[in-house]
Amino acid sequence: MSEEKVGFFKRLVHGLSKTRDSIVSGIDSIFKGFSNIDDDFYEEIEEILVMGDIGINTTTAIIENLKKEVAEQHIKEPSECKQLLIDSIKKQMAVGETAYEFEHRKSVVLVIGVNGVGKTTSVGKLAGKLKDQGKKVILAAADTFRAAAGEQLTQWANRAGVEIIGGQSGADPASVVYDAVAAAKARNADVLLCDTAGRLHNKKNLMEELKKIYRILEKEYPEAYLETLVVLDGTTGQNALAQARQFNEVANITGIILTKLDGTAKGGIAVAIESELDIPVKYIGVGESIDDLQKFDSEEFVNALFNVKD
Repeated sequence: MSEEKVGFFKRLVHGLSKTRDSIVSGIDSIFKGFSNIDDDFYEEIEEILVMGDIGINTTTAIIENLKKEVAEQHIKEPSECKQLLIDSIKKQMAVGETAYEFEHRKSVVLVIGVNGVGKTTSVGKLAGKLKDQGKKVILAAADTFRAAAGEQLTQWANRAGVEIIGGQSGADPASVVYDAVAAAKARNADVLLCDTAGRLHNKKNLMEELKKIYRILEKEYPEAYLETLVVLDGTTGQNALAQARQFNEVANITGIILTKLDGTAKGGIAVAIESELDIPVKYIGVGESIDDLQKFDSEEFVNALFNVKD
């Protein structure tokens, strides 16, 4: 593990401490409190996972998997179930090999999300990460709905050392994307990163806006690989899952950025989103600095959740 990774893992362990207190300490007490594995034992685990925002469907899948493993391995002691449970949770979350395909191709990354979830900040941090990987990045400030978004993104662009197109409040988002595509082609950029507005309470407008943007990309930049990431606030728990569902109705979501996982007891939502929507969590944020957005690693996440050292 690189130093940056170790630092992030420590922050993740620290950031997930509230979630860990709510889920893991409860599970540990079940493993200690039960002398045999029966329906009550499974029910107690189920309740704790659901309360930890892992969600009903996901929890059911985890418990079913656990029961199967226990039967196959003829396990009799509750304490021996812990590792099986951890593995079962990991299995629900594996991201897959092709998750970061956009990094290896000429690509457009559209980022959507409602105000207040840390969307613009996430775009800025992602720009910095891609730039550090040696990529030529252009930012499109296509969230022209929120006055401060353009200024905020410009600050991040300066910090990351990347070029930014647009940023005027009230401009047509699709025309900003059009200009940004022209710039990306002219400068032979590797990644065009677009910050777009996400107003879910006005879904029809959002749909129209996204359709227009998708049309421009198809027509003007067909060779670019298209990634659509939705930013969700981890502190909102099940509400984040509902938001992801709604965004998935209006756009072809290929991944999730889950922010503000530090200091929330609802970190289990990362498991639920992955499992219930079959959309991978690709990045997680555990703080304010540019390094606090990292690729999601289900192994690391679950290890940090249970504070397991590899």
